[in-house]
Amino acid sequence: MHKIGIIGDRESTLCFAALGFSVMEASDAKSAETVLKNAADSKDFAVLFITEDLACQMDEAISRYKDSPLPAVTVIPGRSGSSGYGLAAIKKAVERAVGADILK
Repeated sequence: MHKIGIIGDRESTLCFAALGFSVMEASDAKSAETVLKNAADSKDFAVLFITEDLACQMDEAISRYKDSPLPAVTVIPGRSGSSGYGLAAIKKAVERAVGADILK
């Protein structure tokens, strides 16, 4: 059975452990890229959430997984709130799938 994981700083991710998520701490983008690669290569995860503050620094690493069915990599706001990066990524993915920007 596949798991759900979350990658981010301790303060942003700790509460997800109570929901049964696999919490993987990363303090910077470089360590987050390593954690993402290890988690994706393990084939244990169906979904990996990454906090927005880390994700905006690791576009290339995340884009490697955009065409693969598993794991689905999704950006969520961290403790500092949303900068708009996650919403822009969702809009891009929807436009790519549908062929038009339906989230104007």
